[in-house]
Amino acid sequence: MKTSAIIFLFIFLCSFQVNAQTKENSIEENENYMKMAIELAKTAVNEGNYPFGAVVVKNGVVVGKGYNCSHSTNDATAHGEIMAIRDACKNLGTNWLEGCELYTNGEPCPMCFAACFFANIKHIYFGATKEDMTEWGIVDMRPYDLVCQPLEKREIKSEVILREESGKLFEEWGKTNKKK
Repeated sequence: MKTSAIIFLFIFLCSFQVNAQTKENSIEENENYMKMAIELAKTAVNEGNYPFGAVVVKNGVVVGKGYNCSHSTNDATAHGEIMAIRDACKNLGTNWLEGCELYTNGEPCPMCFAACFFANIKHIYFGATKEDMTEWGIVDMRPYDLVCQPLEKREIKSEVILREESGKLFEEWGKTNKKK
């Protein structure tokens, strides 16, 4: 009797967790998370940085917050989305943010989009588009185009050296480690 009750409870709790992960947020909830991102962007501006803020949400709980602090920290990678992802990873004790959503007041740049991809964030909500921000003088569109250029056409000189030696390391690692 005790075993069947424990099994029932386990199945019940697992099904609740699956349902919680697949629950759609209401429009009001989404707007509240976006308002949090906008407030964080205002903090960035008050500290002399670009106006970008972001929050990471999992199952209706904010697990990470961040805002652009690239000028105040002298860190070119300290974009709002990156800071929110770092905070969420620290708070959740993992770099795998499966089931999380990112809310940011501006469409992510290629670096931030890649960070979302590598953190396994499956849904990004943003306020202003990159085209909006370009019109307002906030975003330079070149990085969006440059990452897709062949090596010889990139604005930043990019060339391959010691490909074979580098490749051996990746090949060996790939044989012993599975992709998450």
